[in-house]
Amino acid sequence: MAIPSLQDGIDKAGSPVALLWRPNAEPWTPEVVEREYVGWRQEQAAWHEGVALLNLSHHMYDLWIEGPDATRVLAEYGANNFEKFAIGQAKQYIPVTRDGKIVTDGILLRRAEDKYLLSGVPAAQHWVQYHAEKGGYDVAFETDPSSAFRPGGGDPKLFRYQLQGPLALELIENVFGGPLPETKFFHSTPVTLDGRSFEALRHGMAGQAGYEFIGPWEHAGYVHEAFLKAGEPLGLVQVGALAYTTPSVESGWIPSPVPGIYADPELAEYRAWLPLFGIEGKRPLNGSYFSEDIEDFYVSPYELGYGRLIHFGHDFHGRDALLKAKDEPRRTKVTLVFDADDVRRVVGGGADPGFVLTYARHRVETSAGLVGATMQTASIDPVGTVLAQTLIDSAHAEPGTEVTVVWGEHPGLGTDPEADLGFPRIRATVQASPFDRHARTEYRRG
Repeated sequence: MAIPSLQDGIDKAGSPVALLWRPNAEPWTPEVVEREYVGWRQEQAAWHEGVALLNLSHHMYDLWIEGPDATRVLAEYGANNFEKFAIGQAKQYIPVTRDGKIVTDGILLRRAEDKYLLSGVPAAQHWVQYHAEKGGYDVAFETDPSSAFRPGGGDPKLFRYQLQGPLALELIENVFGGPLPETKFFHSTPVTLDGRSFEALRHGMAGQAGYEFIGPWEHAGYVHEAFLKAGEPLGLVQVGALAYTTPSVESGWIPSPVPGIYADPELAEYRAWLPLFGIEGKRPLNGSYFSEDIEDFYVSPYELGYGRLIHFGHDFHGRDALLKAKDEPRRTKVTLVFDADDVRRVVGGGADPGFVLTYARHRVETSAGLVGATMQTASIDPVGTVLAQTLIDSAHAEPGTEVTVVWGEHPGLGTDPEADLGFPRIRATVQASPFDRHARTEYRRG
């Protein structure tokens, strides 16, 4: 039996929204790692006040791209600057459709002159691999899915551990016998621990200092144990799957935007190439914001804050659309700070609601009506309430603006998108994104 494609799924459901809309969908959390080690509140506090160890080894897809045309295909289907891309440097890869809508982002690490590693949500990887194969580029691919989808349930090819927080650099010095070589932001440096070689990528989360260590899985256990042992005197805390999902709400990164691939007739062949049971067919949509038109859920890289990464010095797929959209009105990425009393009343029924996490698109309103939609919402215990990364009309994006969030689950097709379904409201205040001051002002310096 042929494996059903994304296009098959859309045809059977009747529309992309009918395929993807799933009220009350369970939010994604990383696989394999414990949901909590010492409690999500203490784990969040660790990267704000002490030092935290995060295991990223299992939930990310990896795609190795190697060959004479590796740089060419990535540059022709990504908006980034490839003229300035050093070996050992990483970039937030920005692939867009011909209409200038993001496919999704990913972390692209240059491993050698003609070799790259693209990691993260696999939608960007699918996009690059499809166009490379269709275009006959001289490039080869090697894929390592996440642990939930790896055939045979084997080990990952790579380990990824992050050490983050105010005490992270002290712990790293204890492990390696001194400070690491001075490394620019989002650049890597080779390191050795008792004869085991791997890489340290200077990378933070929620504005905190730290590194991401990447290396062959055969060294995973030894490196992990070394970090635990050296971190014990410093109060090292391991971060579980619940807390792991939340730093993005402070640091301003919006995970898994809806790929802009579902409606364009010219992408029908691409949708027929994609499997239905992949990220593009199974990542659900839900919340109080509903539209029957999937294009209403698309986002521009400008809205996500990626304008500084777009490089018009080369020709790439979607360039003309991005150039045209550069000065057009668009939504602004902001952080909404939820009123704590309203959160307890609406979400917790008057009590502490506990851990809150959702990727639902909740309506954001003012007296003028609909002005935006949330993209990810989570409890941030050190802040004392719930925050939401949100795309909002620029006229309402000024910090201090008061809005309301409609908290509920629209049933989907068959109900008027504008119908008043009696959902409760949560008061919220607009603040900057990133919410964390360090992430907003100093994170990328150096």
